[in-house]
Amino acid sequence: MTTSSPLPDPVLRRADPAPGTGGLVDRYGRTATDLRVSLTDRCNLRCTYCMPPEGLDWLPKVEVLTDDEIVRLVRIGVEQLGIREVRFTGGEPLLRPGLPGIVAAATALEPRPEVSLTTNAIGLARVAPALAEAGLDRINVSLDTLDPVRFKQLTMRDRLDDVLAGLAAAQAAGLTPVKVNAVLLHGINDVDAVPLLDYCLEHGYQLRFIEQMPLDAHHAWTRGRMVTAEDILERLSVAHTLTPDTEARGSAPAERWLVDGGPSTVGIIASVTRSFCGTCDRTRLTADGQIRNCLFAREESDLRAALRSGATDDEIADRWRIATLSKLPGHGIDDPSFLQPTRPMSAIGG
Repeated sequence: MTTSSPLPDPVLRRADPAPGTGGLVDRYGRTATDLRVSLTDRCNLRCTYCMPPEGLDWLPKVEVLTDDEIVRLVRIGVEQLGIREVRFTGGEPLLRPGLPGIVAAATALEPRPEVSLTTNAIGLARVAPALAEAGLDRINVSLDTLDPVRFKQLTMRDRLDDVLAGLAAAQAAGLTPVKVNAVLLHGINDVDAVPLLDYCLEHGYQLRFIEQMPLDAHHAWTRGRMVTAEDILERLSVAHTLTPDTEARGSAPAERWLVDGGPSTVGIIASVTRSFCGTCDRTRLTADGQIRNCLFAREESDLRAALRSGATDDEIADRWRIATLSKLPGHGIDDPSFLQPTRPMSAIGG
């Protein structure tokens, strides 16, 4: 089986940028240009690796950023801090009533960032045309199985047809490439690896498998039960010939493989077993206005309080820069002292 060597550790910087200047640079030389914005912590599915069947205690409305506050922070990121990609996430971002307006405001910025959306696609069939009109560039859809019984088992909802309709609507609206994100769980949907790939190849979607990460609300994740990148490659290789894509990966999280000689590819995001922290270029904004410099960070920096206390754009930009400086060299999952973040994935944003 073909494997990849680990990425080198980032090189330590010897000086920090002066206040009021520069982008989002950490002490290890990485620059954040990709902003993930959570629009809500709420979701209409109950995926077993994310939250319990009864859901979670949602953020009070007063603590959630308003549409204007989100747009202002995105504007500061783009105009002052070098953000070039904006991804709106949740929870489930389609539950945000003002989503098309937020997208339109982001795509109107100069320099124009690439703007995308990660969604479970429930309701996407209805709103895809409006999102395309607002300037959204592309869509990522979370889909872990094509089997209706397993879909209901995984999500606690019987909504597979809605997801598939949303995928088709996104493609018809030109929100391409349509990407599908799948998480495999041992003994539940690990048999779906090949069917998912075949379905995506047939419909022209780009499939990416993601290793399950320790971001579940009930903290039940264990590395021993995780379906690894090697497991996924082994399953796919039973039905297809996979060869490493020679195109430069850059800061992209997915290792790509040509399927049966190409040009179609499949990606694997091995967040746990083949971490790519050394080239990470992301910064994250939660629905309640907290900056997280890593998905697995246990500390956050509050921008909401600054927004609501009358801080200027320059002051907010400096707070964001300072928050970035404390980014650790890696997520530390393999370290015996690793502690799972208090917030689950739905409250952080993907």
